[in-house]
Amino acid sequence: MHAPRLILALSLALLSACAQKPTSVTLLQNQQSKCPLELSTGQQFILRLPSNPTTGFRWLLRDSAPQVLQSLGPEVYTNPEDAGVVGSAGISTWRFQVAQAGEGRLALTYERPWEVGVAPAQRFDCLVKAH
Repeated sequence: MHAPRLILALSLALLSACAQKPTSVTLLQNQQSKCPLELSTGQQFILRLPSNPTTGFRWLLRDSAPQVLQSLGPEVYTNPEDAGVVGSAGISTWRFQVAQAGEGRLALTYERPWEVGVAPAQRFDCLVKAH
């Protein structure tokens, strides 16, 4: 007689766990249309942007949304192993944790740092709303 109640309780617990927000959210450059981005306190946020430092270009973090995001380390660059071509493009990845509720802007530019007065080749700009 207790087995059906136990199964019901476990089923409800499993359903509520499935309904919770994911522990991390990943955003790619072509997903900028998902901004403004709604996140929850405690979630991790991962940003992955195409990058090719062999050309002299690199992503520069202009605004890290410090009002809501805490950096979990420096940018990490990875080069796909199957490319097999010297100088081929890779991915730059930043990891953040939502530290507190509020709003902030995450903004990066893709440019050659030594070129003064030249417009960035690309921009990434996303409003982050945390609750």
